[in-house]
Amino acid sequence: MGHLLAAIQARRLADAHGGECLLRIEDIDITRARSREWVDLMYEDLAWLGLHFDGEVVVQSTRFDVYASVLARLKSMGLLYPCFCTRAEIKAQIAEIGRAPHATLGYQYPGTCRNLSADDVAARLARGDAHAWRLDMQRVQDLIGTPLWSDMRRGVQRCVPTAYGDVVLARKEMPASYHLCVVIDDAAQGVTHVTRGEDLFDATHIHRALQAVLALPVPTYCHHGLLKDNTGKRLAKRDGARSLASLRAAGYTPQDVRNSLNTALLNGGIWQV
Repeated sequence: MGHLLAAIQARRLADAHGGECLLRIEDIDITRARSREWVDLMYEDLAWLGLHFDGEVVVQSTRFDVYASVLARLKSMGLLYPCFCTRAEIKAQIAEIGRAPHATLGYQYPGTCRNLSADDVAARLARGDAHAWRLDMQRVQDLIGTPLWSDMRRGVQRCVPTAYGDVVLARKEMPASYHLCVVIDDAAQGVTHVTRGEDLFDATHIHRALQAVLALPVPTYCHHGLLKDNTGKRLAKRDGARSLASLRAAGYTPQDVRNSLNTALLNGGIWQV
């Protein structure tokens, strides 16, 4: 239902501005997005609700060569470095220095591999050691400073690249990260407004930094509220939140679903069935 809210909000924003609403299939995680069946089911749900989109549907898994060229450009600028740490090692490092993990962007990386010697890096890469590619945010900030961006609900914001640590832009199971892909695709599709849940507000600082580094246009953002249960807890798939398919099976009509979402928005995001 949260994804549905995002789709409806995007359609409404586009209509309010006399613009187009674009549908993009963000299937970059090759370990999870193996079957196309889920895409067909998504189309079916959207059609049932009467939601329509404009222009060509962009499928990110067909654009890995585009993302790879941008990654190569960032490497040539000296802004990426390989990180050989596992997630468990990073958590242990953070616990050791007393840092709390960031709620939205995951564990803030303490920079363990940032200053490895060139010889050490070359040897480990040649050996085939598993690694991710991280964006050196201090170098980014030295290059671009702290640029501004605009949120329709929160006003003008200042991006501080170093605030969230050195984010991962690529790893073995994900040849390009969400952060990199959406920035590249927003620019390629001529996106002028981005609307999404407020849980992605912090990520926008990363996206603004990438836009500045790559000299890309900057959209206006709008981060809407999230759906919550009666206790105020965010609805999420991992917690067994009701799916649109289950509501259809229970006899809900498209108008019933829309009405329940509108009521939730009026009630501070509390969604009830």
